[in-house]
Amino acid sequence: MKIGIIGAGLIGGTLARRWTQLGHEVSIANSRGPETLRELAKETGAKAVTVQEAAKAGEVVVVTIPQKAVPDLPKGLFANVPKDVVVIDTGNYYPVRDGSIPELEAGTPESEWVAKLLGRPVIKAFNNIFFQSLGSKGTPKGTAGRVALPVAGDPPEHRAKVLKLVEELGFDGIDAGSLSESWRQQPGTPVYTHDFDAPGVKKALAAAERSRIPEYRNNADTWLRNFLASQK
Repeated sequence: MKIGIIGAGLIGGTLARRWTQLGHEVSIANSRGPETLRELAKETGAKAVTVQEAAKAGEVVVVTIPQKAVPDLPKGLFANVPKDVVVIDTGNYYPVRDGSIPELEAGTPESEWVAKLLGRPVIKAFNNIFFQSLGSKGTPKGTAGRVALPVAGDPPEHRAKVLKLVEELGFDGIDAGSLSESWRQQPGTPVYTHDFDAPGVKKALAAAERSRIPEYRNNADTWLRNFLASQK
């Protein structure tokens, strides 16, 4: 499969590594230009391209950038991209990193906001797992305790395609419903970064309470601060 990735950070780089290992043709871009991705391209076999080229690179395009950077993507980026191309949003909103985004603070689910800005339906996936787990915890189907990942979004046929990609990477794909339900896997929610198996993911999604989103968000901000401090 041909896959485009916009964003070469921890999740984008990990997906590029894993998908090229599985034989997919990956094109990857960042905001600084293809020349800054030479090492990643050499390591993975992915093709370093511009953001515009990545958006037109294949059957699936992954947008994996900070929320604050989404409005800065080229206008009309997906205007001429065929409607059957699946767009995956892996992004998470952390006010400590992204600043305050009024629509999200008012309760709009993160990926609904992203879809509005892109002018395209998106599928929410790969946002609740730590990049190290994404890179190392994939196991064959049927393995006891296999880590599961929720996938939310519309249309259903796009969601189904992403669920297959999740399975191929070595995780149980959990159909988490429409994009309006994607708040259940946002930062700080019960399913976030816990590497649950399939029953655990379903239980955690059901346990999420929309009234607690501000609390979840504050907890996630604390987690991010601690993570960034640990990287220094």
